[in-house]
Parts: sequence; C-alpha cells; structure tokens
Amino acid sequence: MTPQDIILIGCPVDSGKRSRGCLMGPDAYRTAGLAEAMTDLGHRVTDMGNLAPAPAAAPGDALAHLHALTETIGWTQSISAAAQAAMARGLPIFMGGDHSLSLGSVAGVASHAAAQGRPQFVLWLDAHSDYHTPQSSSSGHLHGTPLAYVTGRGGFSGFPAVTAPIPQENICIIGLRSVDPAERTALEDSAIHRHDMREIDEHGIASPLGTFLDRVAAAGGALHVSLDVDFIDPAAAPGVVTTVPGGATVREAHLVMEMLHDTGLMTSLDLVELNPFLDDRGRTAQLMVDLAASALGRRVFDRQTRAYG
Repeated sequence: MTPQDIILIGCPVDSGKRSRGCLMGPDAYRTAGLAEAMTDLGHRVTDMGNLAPAPAAAPGDALAHLHALTETIGWTQSISAAAQAAMARGLPIFMGGDHSLSLGSVAGVASHAAAQGRPQFVLWLDAHSDYHTPQSSSSGHLHGTPLAYVTGRGGFSGFPAVTAPIPQENICIIGLRSVDPAERTALEDSAIHRHDMREIDEHGIASPLGTFLDRVAAAGGALHVSLDVDFIDPAAAPGVVTTVPGGATVREAHLVMEMLHDTGLMTSLDLVELNPFLDDRGRTAQLMVDLAASALGRRVFDRQTRAYG
C-alpha cells in the first residue's frame, strides 16, 4: 500500500437541519482515533482543525421556510475553499457535521478536478437522495439539497456559483430507502445512477458498486465518496437523527470501503451526520472510523475486536 497524505478537515456544521448535535462530530472522530487509524496504516496525517463559516448575507429573495440559510451559505463558502486547497496537498477527509457540508466539499473538489482536466465522480452512500432544491424542500432543511446544488439545479440564490457542475451520470447513490415524492420525480427524470435497499437485498451491494467504479476508472476520474451515518442500519449506527430501518449491514458497509481501497480511485471523503449526543458509548463514531480505515487500506484480519461493555 502506498502511503498517502491525509488531510483532516473539521466541519462542525449544524445548520442543515433543526435538530442539534452534529457540530460535535469532528471532535468525536478525533476521540475515536481517526488520525491514529490513518497513521497506523502508514499514511501521513495533517489535522487542519475545525473550519468556521465565512461571513455571508441572506439573498433578498430568500425563502422564509429555509432554516439557517445565511449560516449554510457561509459554510459552503469556507468548506469549498478549504476543499480546493486540500486537494492540492493530498486526500481530504471532511469530518462532519450534517450533510449540508457537502454543498461545499463536493463543489470544492469538483473545481479542483476541473482545473486538472479530470471528470469528477461522486459516490453517495445514504438512505436519502439529498436531491431537493430549496424550493422543493418542504422542511426547509438544507442538508437535503447537496446533490441538487452540485449538479447545477436552480434555486440556490445566495450560494456561490457552481463553477464545475457534476454531470448527473457521474453520480451513484447506494442505500436509498427514504425519498420524498418531489425528489423521486426529479431523480426519475435524471441520469443519476441509484440503487435502493431492495435492489441490494436482491442482488448484493458489490455488483452496482463495481459497475460504477469501472466507469470511474475508464474515465480516469476523481472520486468523492460521501458516507452518511444513516447509510448503515441504525441498529449498528444509532448516532444519527435521520434513522431509517433496513440500512446496510456493517459487513456490507465494510465491503464497499474495501472495494474502494482495492481500486485506489477515492480522492476525497465525507463523514457526515454523526450526532454524538445520540450515540451509544461512541460506537457509531468508532464504526465510521473503522470504515474510513477500510477505505484506506485496513484489512479485515488486521481489525481488532472491540467490546462496548
């Protein structure tokens, strides 16, 4: 395994929804030993500390139902800039924070890829599609909008312009099991590759993932992976607000990560929606750290067994 430069970026974003707690995520990952896990694998690790939102102003046409719009715009600006800078130095891991942080992380890494003349691909591991626009979101929670934003859908007044929109066909969502009607209609009209848990139950998780990774490799693409805690079944990962039963098993999640390492295609990673306030003695944070380690080279028989008693 070739050592890599891993850049840890704390994104204590808690503005994407009304429930609170995700701002504690970055420090929970640090406490769970994310840096140490990377170092043990031979990687060089730099922790950039926690970001803060840039100063921002609400647009004049802001929709009244949107929650914490100005703060989320500020986070998008600061995370996007940090993402572009980090990509020039190594493989960034964005420690969240709710999923609205991906408005910035994905836009930033895509801008870097465009400057390098590489197509950007996105693997979205999530129970939700996060393909709402601000107008279609009935809740006004902006953590449900990142994929709409980075693909260039309209309605994001006040947000930074997306300079390198990601083609829909370069996105693959795996783990779907909770999609709002408006999102379903938009997804059906899109070229986004999407695989719900019924398909995973019937055919396994390796087949759709392998097909997508083959496309990334054939295109010489950069691959951003966005791992939401609720991709995993809440019985194994309780530390998340948006629990949806029937998610990926721990073994399925590790298989995804191990396949990513086998291909060597991953160029950036989000760890999002961890809410330590809801966790059980740190087990969700530890699982997410273990999954990140699998994506970066840890093998099954190297993994220590942990007791949570």
